[in-house]
Amino acid sequence: MKVLPRHLAGPGPLDPRTVWPFPFDEDWSLHQPAKGQAFATSPCLRLWTSLVLEPDSPSKGKWTIAANRVPFGPAAWQITFDATTPVELLHDVHTELLDLYHEDRHGDRDGLFEDETPPQEAYTPLLVNGWSHRVKTDSTQTFRAPEALGFVRHQYAATNTSRPAWTAAGGYPNEPHWRARFSFGAPNTLAAAFTASLISTEPVHRTVKDIPFHTRSHLYVAATTQATKQVPHSTPLAMPPATPAPGRTR
Repeated sequence: MKVLPRHLAGPGPLDPRTVWPFPFDEDWSLHQPAKGQAFATSPCLRLWTSLVLEPDSPSKGKWTIAANRVPFGPAAWQITFDATTPVELLHDVHTELLDLYHEDRHGDRDGLFEDETPPQEAYTPLLVNGWSHRVKTDSTQTFRAPEALGFVRHQYAATNTSRPAWTAAGGYPNEPHWRARFSFGAPNTLAAAFTASLISTEPVHRTVKDIPFHTRSHLYVAATTQATKQVPHSTPLAMPPATPAPGRTR
């Protein structure tokens, strides 16, 4: 069935080739040293991304993106996602990452390390789509999903760069099903791609067993004529699903 909203839909298939849009048949490298591990590296060796599965942990493992100013140097910034993060969010961030890499490689800018995208490009779409907004005196602002089962937190002042610049989660606040963290220095362009995917009204395919039990009652099955951006007009998950229309990830 096709369901919405994405942040409550469950992870989907944990397949690196589904998440990573990189041209492995050309110049990107794919390494799978052991079961449950996969690594991808750019031709310049300044950019890498990985999946390490940990079936016994609550997060089931971790996806990591990191960029180095020089090959094999220390990471200038890092992004991590729990392995329980919906794969559509992961795919859209990695697609934007590849676009950013190509722009840097074939242009005169260095968007991987000198991103000029303002943070409001990441959080304004949340406000437009009905997410609440709360600002605290600790230099953070939090945007919460309409059903209060997902949030995006932004540290708008670099008062403590040891904390993530962006944090997101889906599920109940005291027991989220997944988390994402963007360190300081990570391009806001990638944060914007993440939030755009987060609020996308393009439904995602899941079986009932794929969906976390505690979020099932908050999901909707998309109607076959899904053309509206209003999720409440979809069919509640408890109803028999209609045959879904094909759609694209982004």
